[in-house]
Amino acid sequence: MKKFLNYAVYTTLLVTALSFTSCQVEEAFESQINEEQTLSASSATTKLMERTVSNDGSHDNIVDGSSCFDIRFPYTVEVNGLEITINSEEDLELIEELFDAIDYDDDILDIIFPITITKADYTEVTINSPADLREIAAQCVEGGDDEDIECIDVIYPVTFFTFDPDFQQTGSVEVNSDKEMRRFFAGLGETDVISIDFPVTFEMYDGTKVTVNTNQELADTIERAKDACDEDDDNDHNDDDFTKERLDNLLVDCPWLVKELKRDNQNNSEQYFDYGLNFKEDGTVTAKDREGNMVMGEWETRVRDYRVKLTLSFEFLEDFNLEWFVYEIDQDRIKLHVLDSDGDKIILKRYCDEPMTECGEDFIAEKLENCVWAVSNGESESFLDNLRIDFSNMNIHVRNPNDTVVDEGNWGISGSTLTFNDLSMELANYIGEWEVIECSSERFKLKRGEDDYLVLEKDCE
Repeated sequence: MKKFLNYAVYTTLLVTALSFTSCQVEEAFESQINEEQTLSASSATTKLMERTVSNDGSHDNIVDGSSCFDIRFPYTVEVNGLEITINSEEDLELIEELFDAIDYDDDILDIIFPITITKADYTEVTINSPADLREIAAQCVEGGDDEDIECIDVIYPVTFFTFDPDFQQTGSVEVNSDKEMRRFFAGLGETDVISIDFPVTFEMYDGTKVTVNTNQELADTIERAKDACDEDDDNDHNDDDFTKERLDNLLVDCPWLVKELKRDNQNNSEQYFDYGLNFKEDGTVTAKDREGNMVMGEWETRVRDYRVKLTLSFEFLEDFNLEWFVYEIDQDRIKLHVLDSDGDKIILKRYCDEPMTECGEDFIAEKLENCVWAVSNGESESFLDNLRIDFSNMNIHVRNPNDTVVDEGNWGISGSTLTFNDLSMELANYIGEWEVIECSSERFKLKRGEDDYLVLEKDCE
């Protein structure tokens, strides 16, 4: 076993100690500590280690709402009128499932007292009432600003050597858990000196491992890890259920139906109920209403403040156009909400029973070629002299009410972009590229630039 305090260090410390004795000079004990070699109980590095091995109480926030302590198993709670016994962390998932079984947010959870809580330093306290629990919870710092460091874990065992004020080794202690290490630190006196038997290995929040060989490397590693991940020190029990990658994969796997939508304190669920959203890997999304009308939009996900965010953008569906934070996700449902809002949220339900019609190149081309279309100039939707357009065979034949051809040209399509070519008379001003922003079997809405719109309505008769 490699001992950190080797022979040379012993010699240096001994000479230093003898020189202090021979000169009969009294100095503060701290001045004798060389923290490159040894640590005192109050040193900054010791405090970092102490914070790293503190008890993390955030795993049961769904019950106690506090991250600086947890409730010792077993205990009993009543959830929405159902009494259940919590014997392990896995049982906490049952509480979440009971909450999730109801879409609205009026869940009720009551703790059956007395309970025993374990604090950050692993001391245990019996709590006899909700008032006592609220009082001790009020002393906690929430939101990730508490003292414990959760993004890095010690890989055990770790051995400490202990020394008296004269730097004589008094023993060694092997610790095999966070609790043992925290209690070891708690037992140190002000004049106690320790050293660590290096190397020591840590596991980071992402599973990578880091090995350190000195006190300085140890301190630097913990400092870098302090703010490297989301410590989940909040009461949002759903936000550890997913990653950006999982959300992306779920969104494009099947269409999703809107089951609830609230904006600006208004419940618009009836208006948008069973709207279909079809997410594509290229960042486009099609919204389809109950009548089959489709609107094209865009979507994007990213991580902000350790939360997964979904941004939706439609030109004519303003109620969807927000940066939505994902509140909850499972295989069949996604809940979106807006932080610090008046209840803005969307609930989506997965719908894989049949593919949703795509407002894509094949759909647009097929519909246009197999009918005659009345044309209007967009926003006002005033029809252009009752003109009708025949798009068959990729040609454009424009006819007036007398069935006389008043303009001719051709058209092409790429994705959702239509291109009109070679028009020279009635529709000469409409040559160019038009983006399809709404589509259905009966109606297409096109846009060019910022202000030009063109509406095509089915008129097969």
